[in-house]
Amino acid sequence: MNPTDDTTERVGSPAGPGHTTEEPVAEIRNLHVEVGGRAIVHGVNLKAFPGKVTALIGTSGSGKTTTGLALLGEYPPGARVTGDVRLAADGLVGYIPQHPAAALNPARRITALLTDIARAQVRHLPRAKRRSAARERVLHALAQAQFPNAETMLRRYPHQLSGGQQQRVVLAQALLLGARVVVADEPTTGQDALTKARVVDQLAAVAARGVAVVLLSHDLDVVRSLADEVIVMRAGQVVESGPAQRLLLAPRHERTRQLLSRQPRFTQSEGSTGTGTGRPVLRIRDLTARHRDSARGTTEVLRLAELDLCAGESLAVVGRSGSGKTTLARCLAGLHRAHDGQILLDGTPLPRSLRDRSRAQLAAVQYVFQDARAAFDEHRPVLHQVARTAIRLRGTAPTPATREALATLSGLGLPEDLVRRRPGQLSGGELQRAALARALLARPRVLLCDEITSGLDPVTRRDILGILTTLLRDRDDLSLVLITHDLNTAALAHRIAVLDAGEIVEQGPAQRVLTAPSHPFTLSLMETTTRLGAGTPG
Repeated sequence: MNPTDDTTERVGSPAGPGHTTEEPVAEIRNLHVEVGGRAIVHGVNLKAFPGKVTALIGTSGSGKTTTGLALLGEYPPGARVTGDVRLAADGLVGYIPQHPAAALNPARRITALLTDIARAQVRHLPRAKRRSAARERVLHALAQAQFPNAETMLRRYPHQLSGGQQQRVVLAQALLLGARVVVADEPTTGQDALTKARVVDQLAAVAARGVAVVLLSHDLDVVRSLADEVIVMRAGQVVESGPAQRLLLAPRHERTRQLLSRQPRFTQSEGSTGTGTGRPVLRIRDLTARHRDSARGTTEVLRLAELDLCAGESLAVVGRSGSGKTTLARCLAGLHRAHDGQILLDGTPLPRSLRDRSRAQLAAVQYVFQDARAAFDEHRPVLHQVARTAIRLRGTAPTPATREALATLSGLGLPEDLVRRRPGQLSGGELQRAALARALLARPRVLLCDEITSGLDPVTRRDILGILTTLLRDRDDLSLVLITHDLNTAALAHRIAVLDAGEIVEQGPAQRVLTAPSHPFTLSLMETTTRLGAGTPG
C-alpha cells in the first residue's frame, strides 16, 4: 500500500484480527505495472492469510484485476513490472475470472473440462479405480459449487450454460485444484440473489478450510458478507484499507464513501410507473426452447405461453441463474434456433435464426451482451466497430456513420480520443457504453440488455442505468427488455416477469411485484436480497 497516504492502514498489520502470528500464503510488495508509459498499478501491497478473505473494491479500471492476476504471474501484454510477488512453497493459486466463458473451452463438454483436472489427482490409484474416483471428485466439486443437477450439466457445452452456471464451473475447477489461494474476480457477476447467497456460503466455506481468498468485487453486499479486510483502489493506487467492519461502517476517504453510497432498495425511478403506449411491438406465443445435452436428445429449458412488450415499455426479466432468462433473450435476437412457437414483431413472425432475418428485422431487435469485451474485435478500433452497425444495417455511408457514431458515443460519455483506441485499452464500463452505442446505431425498436450492469461497480452501474432510463424517456419508439438478477435494477422497469425453471411464475407492474409478490419464489428472491444487503451471508 502507498505509505505516503495517511488514510491507509497496513493489511495484515498486528492490529488486524487473527494476523498476529500467522504467515501469509501470498504477498505483493510495492507492485508497479506500467503499460505504454501509463501506470496501471502503482505501489500496491497486499497480504493473503490462510482462512481470511481480502476484498479489493474500486470502480472499473481501478487496478483490481491487474493486482489479483499478479498473484498468478499474469500481466497485460507489454507490461513493465516491478515489485515482489511471493507465494508459500505450496501456494498454488486458483483463479475465478469475471467472464468465465473466456476460460472455458467452447469445444469441450463440462465433464471433459473437469475430468482433466481430476485425473491428475487419482494417478496414484490402481488403473481400474481411476475413472470412478475422478468422476466422484468432479461431482463433489460441482456440488460444492452449488450445482444441484450436476449429472445433467456434465453433458453440456459452456455455451449451453447461463453466465452464473459458467461461473460455478470455473469455481469447481478451482476447488478441484486444491489451491491455497483463490483469486475470485467478480465471482457473483450475473447471478441472482439466491445463487449469490450460495456462492457467498461456498467462499466462506473455502476460507474456513484455511484457504486464503482474494475477492475482487464491485458487489458491496458480497463484500459485507465475506470480507475480513478491505482494500479500496482508485487509478491503480490504494486510497484506503483496513478491517472490513471498520472501513465499511466508517470510511475515511471520499472515494470510499462514494463507492459505499447505496441506492434505496426497490425504488422506482421517475416515470417508470407507466406501462408503455400503443399496441404490443413484440409478442411471444407458445415459446418452447431446448438445449441439446447429447447426441441422443435435448432438454426443454424454456416454456412461455404468452408474453407481450408494448412500445415505449421496459420489461425486466428476473430469476435465478439457469432459469432461462438468457435463453429467452437469445431466442428473441435469433441467436437460439432450437425453439418452437412464435415471436412476432409488429404482428409479423420473426425467423428463428438471425441468418434468415432481413436487415430491417436485424436492426429492429438489438442485443447488448453481458460480456462487452468478448463482443468486440480486439484488433479494430471501437469507433470503427460502432459505426459499422449503421453502415451494415441501415446502409449509411462510412463518413456520416462515423459522425453519428461519434455523437452517440459522446452522448454516452465516451470522448473521441478514447473510442479511437482498441477495446483492450478501455475499461469494462467504457466498453459497456460502447456496446450500447453500437446497438443504438441500428435504431432498434427493441433493445435486449442481458445483465449489462452485473460486472460493473456501483458508480458505473448507476451511470449506465441512468442512460437507459433517459433513452426510454426520450424515445417513445424504443422498448427495453432488461435481463437481470438484481431486483434494484429491475425496479427501474415498468413491468417485471419472474422466471423459475423456464416458466414465468409471476408478472405484473414492477411496484406491485416488488412490494407485494404473490409467488413464493419471488418472495424468496426479495428476502435473500435484503439479507445480503444487510451483510448476512445465510
